[in-house]
Formats: sequence, C-alpha cells, structure tokens
Amino acid sequence: MNHKTAIAKRFRGLLPVVIDVETSGLNPDTNALLEIAAVMLATDETGKWQRAITHAYHIEPFPDAILEAEALAITGIDPFHPLRFAIPEKQALCRLFDLVRAELQKTGCYRAVLVGHNAWFDLSFILAASKRAGISKIPFHAFTTFDTASLAALALGETVLARASKRARIPFDPTLAHSAIYDAERTAELFCFIVNKTSSS
Repeated sequence: MNHKTAIAKRFRGLLPVVIDVETSGLNPDTNALLEIAAVMLATDETGKWQRAITHAYHIEPFPDAILEAEALAITGIDPFHPLRFAIPEKQALCRLFDLVRAELQKTGCYRAVLVGHNAWFDLSFILAASKRAGISKIPFHAFTTFDTASLAALALGETVLARASKRARIPFDPTLAHSAIYDAERTAELFCFIVNKTSSS
C-alpha cells in the first residue's frame, strides 16, 4: 500500500490537517484571528502516521476587532508589532486553503478535516474569518472535526494537551505553549500517537 492510499483510506477520504489558532479573545465574530498554524501529516514506510510540514501565518487584526488584554497577555502577542510581518486575514486564509487543496490532490482525499485540541474553537475562527473575507468555499469540512481533547480522554485519560502529551511521552514545554506553531505541532504528535496506537493495520 502506498502512502497516498494509506492516507486516503484511513479516514474514508478525509484528510486530517492539524490546526491551531491564537486569537484576541473567545468570540470568533468580534475577536481577531492573530496566528494560524497548519501541520500536514504523512505516513512512513511502515504505515505509521507522523508530523510532516508546518505552515504558519501572523495575521493582522480585522478592522474594529476587539483585542482583549487578558487574551493578549496569555499569548504574549503584540498585534501591531512591526516584526510580526502580519498579513490580512484573507491573504492568510487563501494561502492556507491553497496548500490544503494541494495536499488533497496529492493524497487522493476529497475533503480536509480539521484536527485540533478543542477543535470547535479553531474551526469557528476559521469559518468566521472566511465569512469576513468573502471566501465561500473552504477545503475543510464545515462541522466535522477530530478533537484531540476528546480522543486523548478516551486513549489516555487526559483532556489537557500538556498532560496528554506527558502520558504519550511527547515532550511539552509549557513556556512555549500558546504559540500556534508549537501547539499545532504538539497536537499533531498527539494525534499521530493516538492514530498509531489504535490502527488495525
């Protein structure tokens, strides 16, 4: 079985893409999407799932977005720092969606499914930002997600990313958390651990 077939068949044509977002609050309609990271997954020669390429973007707050001080303190993000090299929401989403569509074609999958830790949160911000940007077609399933918080509860008895990672013996540095790249990559490793643990092939 080649890698493309393994990925396409594992979830009946759905392509898992691990996403993490950092935001200026909890409301996707009023708070800004500030960072987004996407981790593509692959299989090795034995069929084991593993983390592959990471793509990430710093994003400019949309006009009149509410920037909550508490949320910014948690992430450590200064939305207007010139060295962020942030880009508009639409540009970031279009770049990301093009990469996901290319991966769909490469793997033979028909639709991407967002993998995230508390995935509803990440998907809600992507959907809200897409609506603001006038993007009507996105490559992700509109409501189905693979939530590693729920999966980890079943597989490891933990719902917190740091604790679940520890149970899976995945290194996790709390001082690096709340970075979209770091959290997405740890989530990807956790997802792959669970998939490999439960795989029948």
